[in-house]
Amino acid sequence: MTKNDSRPTIGVIGAGSWGTALAWLLAGNGYGVHLWSFEPETADQIKRERENKTFLPGVLLPESVQPTTDLREVLDQKRMLVLAVPSHFFRGILKQIQPFLSSVRPECLWVSATKGIENETLLTMSGVLKEILDPDHHPYVGCLSGPTFAKEVSRELPTAVSLAAVEEETARKAQHFFSNAFFRVYTNNDLLGVELGGALKNVMALAAGISDGLGLGHNSRAALITRGLAEICRLGEKKGAQRPTFFGLAGIGDLVLTCTGELSRNRTVGFRLGKGESLSTILSTMTMVAEGVKTTMAANQLARREGIEMPIVSKVYAILYENSDPRSAVKDLMKRDLRAEG
Repeated sequence: MTKNDSRPTIGVIGAGSWGTALAWLLAGNGYGVHLWSFEPETADQIKRERENKTFLPGVLLPESVQPTTDLREVLDQKRMLVLAVPSHFFRGILKQIQPFLSSVRPECLWVSATKGIENETLLTMSGVLKEILDPDHHPYVGCLSGPTFAKEVSRELPTAVSLAAVEEETARKAQHFFSNAFFRVYTNNDLLGVELGGALKNVMALAAGISDGLGLGHNSRAALITRGLAEICRLGEKKGAQRPTFFGLAGIGDLVLTCTGELSRNRTVGFRLGKGESLSTILSTMTMVAEGVKTTMAANQLARREGIEMPIVSKVYAILYENSDPRSAVKDLMKRDLRAEG
């Protein structure tokens, strides 16, 4: 395969802001892309106007991005498939894909761009992929994660991310599809760690947003980020991830961005909670998914199952699902038994 071939050789499943930005990025790298949208109106709008006005307004999509609502079409003979759908839809979309797997190339790369944990099984997205896909596809599974806002990527602002896969060759091949002068991709063999870092940072972003909404200042936010990282490391290591991963792009990098960036959906939800709005009101006004809301439930279950102390996760869970008062939750965190840092 060569670049500058308008025939779709890559499929992107999910036409939200991130899926659209990745389709735009890959097309800019010279590849033809089929972009699958669940909403027919989104696909029609892209065909007519070359713009996804709902999820990524202001970004012109080239003709080499071909929108579709046909999963068979988006899978057929692709060299790489990128999955960028919300985590709670991930398994359902894969089950819809199953009947068409015979049309997928045996060596096709399967790259998850979804940051979440499945609530029912507590699996990361690569775990869900491996449950649905035939074992022959498992060596080609990876994930893309790191500190990224779709809007900034589409403005060609310098960005660095991690491409993780157990198989080095899989990571290396996917790395070359995505990389260009403003989008730098590093490979990583800690697939689980990269996925957990990308998922759990959204819970900490909710906490940081709550703190900011309460007006608790920069000291509090810095403490939440730091102690949040400690919680992520504890759970990640217990699950078998590599500690250095959490001090890289998919760990502290993504954590800092999502906890401090004005474009962060999860921080925004937390901020509004801190200001006194109800979760149901906040979610009813959002067109895009804040993954941290559902990930909080999964993270809380994982912590209990693994016997890991995650007080920030526990308090965010209480605020979201047990109607706990945000200010009282912060006071409870500060009154915990004194101990050594670690």
